[in-house]
Parts: sequence; C-alpha cells; structure tokens
Amino acid sequence: MSRVALQAIAALLILAPAAGASAEDRVETRCGLVEGTTGSGGIRIFKGIPFAEPPVGDLRWKPPHPVKTWQGVRKAQDFGPAPVQRPSLALFMRVPLNFNEDCLYLNVWTPARSADERLPVMAWIYGGAFAMGATSAPLYDGTSLAKKGVVVVSLAYRVGPLGFLAHPELSREGGGVSGNYGLRDQIAGLRWVRDNISAFGGDPGCVTIFGESAGGISVSMLAASPAAKGLFQRAISQSGGSFGPAKVAQEGGQNVPPLAVAEAQGRKFLESLGAKEIAAARAIPANDLLKGGGPWWPVFDGDILPGDQYELYSAGRFNDTPILVGTNSDEGSMFVQAGVTPEAFAARVRSGFGEHANAILAAYPHATSDEALKAARGLFRDAAFAWHTWAWALLQSEKGMGKAFVYYFDHRTPLSPGGANHGAEIGYIFRNLNQPGRPPRPEEVDLSELMSTYWVNFARSGDPNGPGLPRWPSIAAPSPRVMVFDEAPAARPVPNFKQLEALDAYYAWRREQARKAP
Repeated sequence: MSRVALQAIAALLILAPAAGASAEDRVETRCGLVEGTTGSGGIRIFKGIPFAEPPVGDLRWKPPHPVKTWQGVRKAQDFGPAPVQRPSLALFMRVPLNFNEDCLYLNVWTPARSADERLPVMAWIYGGAFAMGATSAPLYDGTSLAKKGVVVVSLAYRVGPLGFLAHPELSREGGGVSGNYGLRDQIAGLRWVRDNISAFGGDPGCVTIFGESAGGISVSMLAASPAAKGLFQRAISQSGGSFGPAKVAQEGGQNVPPLAVAEAQGRKFLESLGAKEIAAARAIPANDLLKGGGPWWPVFDGDILPGDQYELYSAGRFNDTPILVGTNSDEGSMFVQAGVTPEAFAARVRSGFGEHANAILAAYPHATSDEALKAARGLFRDAAFAWHTWAWALLQSEKGMGKAFVYYFDHRTPLSPGGANHGAEIGYIFRNLNQPGRPPRPEEVDLSELMSTYWVNFARSGDPNGPGLPRWPSIAAPSPRVMVFDEAPAARPVPNFKQLEALDAYYAWRREQARKAP
C-alpha cells in the first residue's frame, strides 16, 4: 500500500468518532475540532476546552494569549485543572484537588442539535473571594439548566496572587497597568464565546454573564469595563456588585485598591517570598506563592477597571444591558461567627465607618449579644453585597436603557432557620439540589423550577417574566419592589431598606471624601 494511502487511512482514523461518541459530539471551533459526550436528556457536554495559552513561565502575570490551533481531534470530556489555590473551598464544594497554573479552560453544555438553533447563552463565572474557585464543582454542572433551552458555558480564571498581583515592574511591562489578570481571563473567555459559540448552537448576540459572590462582583466589573463592551447583552449578579470607592486604608465596605496601593502591596508580598524582581518571582513554584499574604482583589488600574463604578455609572460610562441582581437574607452567617458582643460590634463599626458610625449603629440594633450577632451579620451582608447590588440597580434604572430586576432570596431550611446563607441560591438556579444525605423537598424543587425559569427568561429577553409566573416588576422609584423568594414568592418592598438607606448616606460621604483627597 502506498504512503499516500496509509496517510489517508490514518487521517480517517483520527477523525472517526471514538467508541461511545457520535458525529454530533464533535464541533469545529476556530482553533480545532473538539469531541465531547452526550449526557442526560441529550445535552451535549464539552469540557476542558482551552480558550488561551497556558499562563506559565514567561506568560505568568501576562494578559491571556490566544490559544494555538491544533490538528486532529481534541478530547473535551474532562474538566481542565482548577487554578492554583488553597484547597479549603474545593473540599467544601467536592471539587477534585487538581490545581495547576495551566488552568484557562471552559466548558459547554448545549441542548442544540445543530449550529443553526442560535439559543441564548449563559456564561457562568465562579466565586471564591478571587482567591479560590473551579468550574468543576458539581453545583455548577450545567446539564439541568441547559435542558431549559439555553447553552451554558462556565469560564475559568486565575485567582489569588497569580490572578491579581500588581507590581511596579509588572506595570512597566504592561504599559502602565498590572493586576486584573483574572478579569482579563474572563474577558478572553467571553471573546471565545463570541467567536465560537454559534458552532455549539448558541447565539453570540444573546449572551448573559452570570456569577455569584466574586463571580457576581466580576459581572458588575465587566459591566463597567470598556474591554468587555459588546461581549454580553444581559448581566446577572448573585450576591455581587462593586460600587464603593477605592480602598486606601481600612474603610468599611470598600474592597478595590487603586493601582499605586496594589503595587505597594505586591512589592511587599514578593519581598516576603525573597523575590526582589519579577524574573525571580516567575521562577517561584506556583504553590509556594500561596505562602505569602493576601487578600487578593481586582484593582482600579485605569484600564480594565477605570475607577469607582458608582461614579462611572453616574457619568453614563458603562456597558448598558438589562440586569438581574440580588442577595440572600443571611449572607453574613458564613463570615461572622458567634460570640459577637455589643461592645465589639460597636468598636468594629467605629473603626471602619468614620463619622457615619452612629447612623450605622442606629440602623443595626445591637443591645444584647444576640442582637449584636444579628447586627454584625446583617451589616456584613449589606456592606459586602446588598448595598452594592441595590446601588447598581438604581443607577442602571436611572442612567441606562436596560431594565433592572432585584431579588431577595430568603428560603429557610432546617439547617438555616435564620435565613438563606451565602451561595444557597446557586443550586436552585442550576437545578442541582441533590446534596449528600439530603434529597430536596418538593417545595424546594418547585422553587428551583420557578427561579431557573426566571433566569432563563431573562437570558432570552432581558425580562424574567413569563406566563404563569408571579409578576416581577423592574426597579422603579418612588416605590421599588423586589422579588422575595421564600415560601410564597412575590414582589414586595425591600426587606432591609432602612439599613440600605444608612449605607447609602455613608457611601455618599466616602465618595465626597475621595473627591477631596489629593
């Protein structure tokens, strides 16, 4: 047999579906052919698709580079590694302890049988305080959500010092900016969606970004980032938002440092590891970087994040889309442990909230130890999450064309009788309620169907409402209402409105102080 004939046979073998795979499980992306699997309900699943080159070696602390093309068929049947991180969240969320600096992969769940269907796309961004997170969490499996007629994508991004280190030398390399590598990864993932998702039956002109906690904060940052303009048409933030001024010292409820502050922190961090220059830092094993300090957060770099999002929205400088945002009733219980005394709560407020401390203390009664614990958890919920989503919704409603819809998740269980904990809504959205040793109750299945339908309706049209659903009004002054998800879901007045008003005055004062600062 001739060499040409042998090469032809070899090529056919490469392109032939593997055992258990069908022609439908193969999709041609712009970089090459991928082969996934077909799961429950006929959902086609593609895992571990690279959307950028591995950010290793000289590419550590660089913007993501375009992925190189490949020949033949790339198996897309296993999740890629999670970013380098401490294992605590992964263990909690039953994520495989497979961490690697080579982590820029995404996953697709699609009900489409052909590229012509042009279904709405929902792109998920995981949380984890910008220090942890993985797309492989069972809670984030997109199969059941995709069954509602959407293409689900989950994006990985660098976290911790590998994702958010700023440093003067890195800024010189980067044309005057550094940090925000994790946000740049998210943007690169969305560009991949724009360029490739039609091959999976998705509509690149109908993309919803959604995320929770740090993922929800990321969504709000992308909504204000010029670099993300046009990459999505809807935005959903679950316990997210970032509308406070820059964090320069220990200001209460503020998280994002300006570049100069972040650079100084980055220099100190690397010096603590014995690296006085970036070349030496790039030679440090990735896991050893976790021995340094933190926390890690995005930075106001003047590029990916131009500045205070409240000011940007007030000036009309944002990516105008419909938004769906909200928080849970007992977010703070995950972060504030029992044992808070009235004196300790008052001291903490006075140390962070300046001349507005008395107004904050009046809004959160704390005369007894029980009250002080509830107040500390409530203030954490509102200053970390609820005020930011509330301010975002009002600004979007006032300054944008897209409508704003707000929710308050208050589903209580025997394990959380005081309210809904941080992240408790995720399983309801993804329709992944099965937990080890605890099958869902019928009313929880009903609530999941309701919430996931709202989310999918919003992804389709920018409006969560639909036939047979309780009416969810958009936020509109002077009497805004939010959708409260509890035992009888309905639109009601904002449950924590008094506290949000107190924080609104506080943040207005902080913005005024920031304007006066040199």
